[in-house]
Amino acid sequence: MLSYYQEAIKLLKELITIPSVSREESATAEILESFLISKGCQVFRKGNNVWSSDLREASLPVILLNSHHDTVKPSESWTRDPFQPYVEEGILYGLGSNDAGASLVSLLMTYLYLSSLENRRYNLIFAASAEEEVTGKNGLPLILDDLGPFDLAIVGEPTGMQMAIAEKGLMVLDGKVRGKTGHAARNEGDNAIYKAMQDIEWFRTFQFPKSSNLLGPVKMTVSMINAGYQHNIVPDLCSYVVDIRTNECYSNPEVLGMIREHLQFSEVTPRSTHLKSSYISPDHPLIRRGLHMGLNYYGSPTCSDQMRIPYPSLKMGPGDSARSHTADEYVYLKEIEQGISTYIALLEGFEF
Repeated sequence: MLSYYQEAIKLLKELITIPSVSREESATAEILESFLISKGCQVFRKGNNVWSSDLREASLPVILLNSHHDTVKPSESWTRDPFQPYVEEGILYGLGSNDAGASLVSLLMTYLYLSSLENRRYNLIFAASAEEEVTGKNGLPLILDDLGPFDLAIVGEPTGMQMAIAEKGLMVLDGKVRGKTGHAARNEGDNAIYKAMQDIEWFRTFQFPKSSNLLGPVKMTVSMINAGYQHNIVPDLCSYVVDIRTNECYSNPEVLGMIREHLQFSEVTPRSTHLKSSYISPDHPLIRRGLHMGLNYYGSPTCSDQMRIPYPSLKMGPGDSARSHTADEYVYLKEIEQGISTYIALLEGFEF
């Protein structure tokens, strides 16, 4: 496994040196494409998504190994060059090192190793997707039909190599409350801010009846608000944004319907309803295998491409989610080594 680990570190360092902010990942796509070709893999590319297939028999089930190669923009708080991979005391610093470069290269090396096995009882696909950080339409959704139906996916994200068997969904609402203008010095108008405050208080205090053992309750957060344009005019419009994290107990349309039933003044419009909560049964053979290896499972509060996948999926990868999107992002080299060995132990000899 040493050679796979060394290649993983080398590739990750190369990826860090190339800026790959979401929607601008063409250069890292080229690196990944060239790397896979150099290994003799069958390679496909669509947009900035790169994938490879190792299909043995049409009758065999298919496993997708997926992670993303785009990053967020580096903040001004970085004290190091975010595009200069730097190793110090077993720690690799660099933008995208933890989220999700470590998972990406670990899954890629796992794919190469498993592709070398002759007695594998499933077909295998590796996909490096784009636009994950912005939930973009030209990321994984662009190639899902090309990948074809599959039976299981492992989505690489920093989870400390523990098994995230459920993940909260996401729905963003744009709310509008209309009032009537008037002079602020007189008892005139119908203040849209005051009306909106009543609905915002409902968002703050309401609790959905069903709570998940893995993901907890549905969480609603009013995260933006805007109203008024002059101090002496009663505003006739107040707009706000609500961030909603759903659990597997409700579909996003169900949550939206309940919200609309309770609001007094607001008109709410969802930006999308398809970013659903995901869930794979603890009794799935892969999860049981992981438990036998001593791994734990949990429900993840963060979102990933897992919610775009319409098939059973597990989120799991080296690194720590708390380091994602932070200045001076880093990953321990030993985490990548552990990632490769754990992925391989989980999948080598696995049968559905």
